[in-house]
Formats: sequence, C-alpha cells, structure tokens
Amino acid sequence: SADGGRKLSLDSIPMGLPMSDPTAWATAMNNLGMAPMGMTGQPLLPDFDPALGMMTGIPPINPMMPGLGIVPPPIPPDMPAVKEIIHCKSCTLFPPNPHLPPPATRERPPGCKTVFVGGLPENGTEQIIMEVFEQCGEVIAIRKSKKNFCHIRFAEEFMVDKALYLSGYRIRLGSSTDKKDTGRLHVDFAQARDDLYEWECKQRMLAREERHRRRLEEERFRPPSPPPVVHYSDHECSVVAEKLKDDTKFLEAIQTLLTWIERGEVNRRTANNFYSMIQSANSHIRRLVNEKAAHEKEMEEAKEKFKLALSGILVQFEQIVAVYHSASKQKAWDHFTKAQRKNISVWCKQAEEIRNIHNDELMGIRREEEMEMSDEEIEDPSEMKETEESALVSQVEALKEENDSLRWQLDAYRNEVELLKQEQGKASRDEDTTKEQQMKLLQQALQGMQKHLLKVQDEYKKREAELEKVREEKLKIETLLENLKDQESSTSRVCACSQEKECPVEKTLSNSPVKSEREVLLVGIISTFLHVHPFGASIEYICSYLQRLDSKICTAEVEVLMTRLQNTFRQELSGVGASLEKRWKFCGFDGLKMT
Repeated sequence: SADGGRKLSLDSIPMGLPMSDPTAWATAMNNLGMAPMGMTGQPLLPDFDPALGMMTGIPPINPMMPGLGIVPPPIPPDMPAVKEIIHCKSCTLFPPNPHLPPPATRERPPGCKTVFVGGLPENGTEQIIMEVFEQCGEVIAIRKSKKNFCHIRFAEEFMVDKALYLSGYRIRLGSSTDKKDTGRLHVDFAQARDDLYEWECKQRMLAREERHRRRLEEERFRPPSPPPVVHYSDHECSVVAEKLKDDTKFLEAIQTLLTWIERGEVNRRTANNFYSMIQSANSHIRRLVNEKAAHEKEMEEAKEKFKLALSGILVQFEQIVAVYHSASKQKAWDHFTKAQRKNISVWCKQAEEIRNIHNDELMGIRREEEMEMSDEEIEDPSEMKETEESALVSQVEALKEENDSLRWQLDAYRNEVELLKQEQGKASRDEDTTKEQQMKLLQQALQGMQKHLLKVQDEYKKREAELEKVREEKLKIETLLENLKDQESSTSRVCACSQEKECPVEKTLSNSPVKSEREVLLVGIISTFLHVHPFGASIEYICSYLQRLDSKICTAEVEVLMTRLQNTFRQELSGVGASLEKRWKFCGFDGLKMT
C-alpha cells in the first residue's frame, strides 16, 4: 500500500557491508549487537559475541528492542549483502553502490551522542531531517547550517550507531529530479562538549561507586575498635575495684586501670584508691600461679593416664603377636591353606611393627622422665645457691624501689615547702607563726627523711658487696666441683684397673660378705649416695632413691646388706627422745685403713 511505502522500511535492510576499513563500521555493528558482514557474506569478526559492547558503560543493543527498525533478516552466506531503498513520507533514500568502499569516519569520541550529517539537499528542512533520523532514536536537538550540513544530538549513544548506517545513501525529496532536491548523505561522529561532560560525569559517578564499594569492603574486613574506656570517678573506681576481684571481669578491669594511669588520673587525692586497685591486681598473680599449677597437675595426670593406657595396649599387642607365633608353629601351620598362611604372616609382620613403634614411644617417655629426675638431682645444690643469690637480688631491688619512693617523697616535700614559702608573703601576720611551725616540722621531716635515705643507701651498698662476695664464692664452688668431677673420673679409672688386677683374687675368696653382682652394684650405688650425704641418711631415704632405679628393691634387703659390710657402712643414732633417728654413714675410707 501507499502508507506502507511511506514508512521507514528499514526492517528488511541487510546489515552486511563491503568494507575496506572495517574498524569504525565494526564498532557500530558491535554496539548494535550484530556481527558485521563482508561483501561475500563472511563475518568480519569470527569471535564476535553479541552480548559484549565495544564501549564500556554502554549496554549491548538487543536487535529485537522496540524502535530499532533496522534488524535484517538472516542472509545466506553465499549471497552478497546489499542495502535496499528506504521510503519516507517526504523523501526517498537510495542505497550506495555495494562495490564502492564505505565512507570514512573519524575516531569515536568518548560518550558520543552527536553526529555530523553532510550532503543534505539545499531544499532540505529540519522537518525532513527529523523524519529521516527520528527512526534511529529520540532526537534531542538539530543544529542546521546554511551550507547543507547539520548536527543531530540523540538521547543515547547506541542511536549514533543506527544513524551511521545511513551514511552513503542518496536522498531525493519527493519525486523531483532537481539538483537542489537531491544529495548524498555523509554521517560521521561529532565531538560535542555536552557529550564529553556527560561522559565525564558518568565516569566520575562510576569511580565514586567503586570507591564506595571498596570502602565498604575495607570496613567489613577491618577489626572492630575496642570499647571506649569510661572517665575516672569515685563510683567508677569502686566498680573497677570490684571487677578486679572477679576472675571473669579481670581483663576488662585491668585495661581500664591501665588507661586511667596512662591518662594521668593519679594525684594526691586518688593515690590511695589507685594503690588499692594495684594491690588487687598483684593479688591476682597468686590466683594465676595456682591456676598454672592446677593445669600442670592435670597435664601430669594426663601423661600418667597416657602412659598406663599405652602400656596396656602394648600388653595386648604382645598377646596378639604371641597368638600369631603360636599359629605359625608346625602343629597348627599345616592345617591352614596357602592363602590363610600368607594372611597370617602379613598380619604378624604388621602387628610386630606397630608393637615396636609403641614400645619405642613408651621407652622414650621413660627415658625423658629419667633424664628429668637426674637433672633435678644434679641441679639441687646449685639451685640452693641460685635461690640465695636471687633472694639477695630481690632484696637489692626492693631497696632500690624504697630508695626511689623516698626520693619521690622528698621531691613532694620540697614542692610543699616551696608552695608554703610562696604563700608566706601573701598571708597575714597572724598566720606567720603557724606557718613557721609548719616549716620547722617540714624541715625536721626532711632531715629525718635524708638520714633514712642515707641509711638505705648504706644498706644498699652493703647488699651489693655481699652479692659480689656470693658471686665470687659461687665461681669458686663451680671450679671446685669441676676439679672434683675430674678427680672422680681419674679415681674411677684407677679403680677399674685395680679391679681388673684383683679379679682373680676375689674369685678365690669364698667367705666374702658380698654374694652376687647385684649386691656389688647396690654397694657401689649406696656408697656414692652416702658419699654425697656426709651427715648420713636414713634407710628409708636410701631405699626411696634405689627404688627409682629398681622398684623391686626392698628395705630389709638393703639393711641386711649394709649390716654385713661393717667396714664400709656405719649406723649412728642422732637426736633425743621422740626425735631419735638412725642414720647410716659411709666409712669406707676409715675401714680401708683398718683392713
């Protein structure tokens, strides 16, 4: 029909174009969401994805969206792509020669919404331009020039790509063939300040959103700030003092106390309150030490339980391995099949390996306990010296602290004296006598404090001298211990040589009080133990030491052995009445001379 011919019939126009410079046209087609086609119908961009746009921030164009009347039907790949005639109300658009190269375009400015349209007919009006280009999208403004060109600004960026499709068409107004009624359209990108401004505003908005998103991410991962600490007051001080006595609220209270002290809340009025809170914090140390001791006890109990459980597991492993070994004997082994024998041998090897691993673990635990016990025995005399030294050091530190506190009190008294001197000039004559008395009292207190300070300094020097003497004695004792160790090693070697020489002689002695090698070992261990204890030791103390080495040793056996060797061990009685105690001493050196 005639009305149908007047409408913009772009819906049947194929989009494939012959292209010599495909960059600009590929950009336009890509923003339209269509793959640009070559002259032969082959796609110019083989990896084209219609869901992606070439310009960031521009949504991809759906070819089926309303108002987009230039969607072509699918073209077979073996047919050339040809543009068709477009009929409008007042004009007709004729497509360019498909064999000619496409019109050149400039580089697309960022955020471009304005196009340059050249080659308009001389008799073309804004109404005709609006009629041709309003099918590409909403037109915001048309700026027409007298020299047959104009600038058209669209509402969106993708509308520019639709307008670029009309570049190269010949336009004829009505059915006139007059030169003033014809022209060849040239559509190109135009650079407009409004477009650039809107694009920059959009980029700034996106940057703000990105910064806001990053800030939210950082705040989400940032650790929460600690709760604010209340300001000091008498009420808050009493609350914190109560919290310091509660184990569950101690951490919060000690943090508050630390903050108050660092803020400088301590003064002459609040010093007693702060001292009581510090004293409460100091008493918490005992609770912590007791708690640590309880945990250590629990750990020791857990170790013992683990050791007992491990020993029970080892007993069961031994029984299982014994079952495997008894099954491997000829009496029972012949009745099993070959597969059963193989399984039994594999199981036996696995059980032996696991048993050996657990046995090594248990032996390692026992070795560690023995090493700890031997370390404790070796460190006993040295620990006594260290405790004495640490006691002296703690006394010296206490004297230092007392010295510092006395100095601070002296400074406080001096400040008070200076304040009183300043107030004397301003006060009346009636108050002079009382102030003079106060001055005298303060001077006397100062003199007493100075004397006390001198005494403390003298004590401090004496303690330092004693500490130096103790250190020197410790060094001497360490050197003596090293010499004794060297002498013991040399004597042990000499004894070993003499034992080797006297071995055949001892064999000939039939009436020796020592009857077995076990008793010889016991005599040697008891002699070493009593040599370390020159004042003697009770039979219970000796047996407790021996039972650490062998739990089967009994007190009666040790006492009978020691009574037999009268030239080596001597029993003495010490104490009076209820405190009477029998002690055994080593007298081997005297007995050697007698024998």
